[in-house]
Amino acid sequence: MSTAHDLEPFLKETNVQIRDALNTDLEGILLIYNDAVQNSTAIWNDHCVDLANRQAWLAERHAQGYPVLVAIDEGGRVAGYASFGPWRPHDGFRHTVENSVYVSPDHRGSGIGRSLMKALIERARMLEKHVMVAFIESENRARCTCTSSSASSTSARCARSAASSAAGWT
Repeated sequence: MSTAHDLEPFLKETNVQIRDALNTDLEGILLIYNDAVQNSTAIWNDHCVDLANRQAWLAERHAQGYPVLVAIDEGGRVAGYASFGPWRPHDGFRHTVENSVYVSPDHRGSGIGRSLMKALIERARMLEKHVMVAFIESENRARCTCTSSSASSTSARCARSAASSAAGWT
């Protein structure tokens, strides 16, 4: 696995430090994750999780050799996080990953998501991943804008997603 040292060109964008996540960052990641569950359709999950869930998630990502990056603000708080993992279990997709990028409500619109995405793309290149996909719910305008401004393209658009309590669907 590459390290944050390999990402030095991305470390100081938007007044945050982007680095590999540590166990001590998990409480901040948990707050951002649960906020997205409760207040958006960005996470395809209807239920908040606990710290043990995020600990298991981080350990699994590390065991698989996949990165979890955090953006740390000037106050030392987790302002956002990003990761990627396997997209599909078939051999033909071994060079394809699915990404996730989340930013705390207090930092949205500041460019942190874009900075995390740049660092994530660089990490994917280091790990010889050639395709990165994201399933972004169409109401997630910030993520659609961030993704469209990076080296990506939209190949499909879903008019409506599955039931989500955050969207008020049942």
